[in-house]
Amino acid sequence: PTQPRSADAQRFRSQSSTVKASQMTALVEHDTVITFGTYDLLHVGHIRLLKRARAMGKRLVVGVSSDALNVAKKGRAPVYSLPERIEMLQELRCVDKVFVEESLEAKRDYVLREGATLLVMGDDWAGRFDSELADVCTVLCIPRTESISTTATIERITTK
Repeated sequence: PTQPRSADAQRFRSQSSTVKASQMTALVEHDTVITFGTYDLLHVGHIRLLKRARAMGKRLVVGVSSDALNVAKKGRAPVYSLPERIEMLQELRCVDKVFVEESLEAKRDYVLREGATLLVMGDDWAGRFDSELADVCTVLCIPRTESISTTATIERITTK
C-alpha cells in the first residue's frame, strides 16, 4: 500500500496551483515514477521536474530520448551525445534508473516494463498520453519552469 508523503505532497502543492482534483492521487507515494525527455543542455527546469517527480515515489526512472527521436520531435540533433546525456542523468541523486526512449508511441510499453504507476511530464504534454495510459498508470502534467528551455538557450547562444 502507498502512504502519503506529507512534506513532499505539501511542497508539491505549493509549487503547482494547477493540479486538478483528479490528479491528487499523484500526491500519494508511488513505487515507481517514470518521466521522459531529451535532457540536452541540462538546466534548472529539468532538475526541478526530476526532483518533483522523485518526491512522488520510491523510485524515479527516466527515459532519455534517442538522437533519432529528438530529430523527429524537434527537427535537430541534441547538442550532447546520448551517452553524455545518460551519464549526466545517472549522476543525479533523484534519478534511480535511465534508459533510452526510442519512440513516443512506445510510452505504454516503457511504463509497463518499468512497473511505473505514475507518469510525470511537463504541462506542454498535457492531454497527449492520458487516454492511452489511463488503464496502466496515473498521468500527471506539471507546470514547466517559466522562461527556461533548451531551445531558448540554444537560440540565445547562437544569436549572440
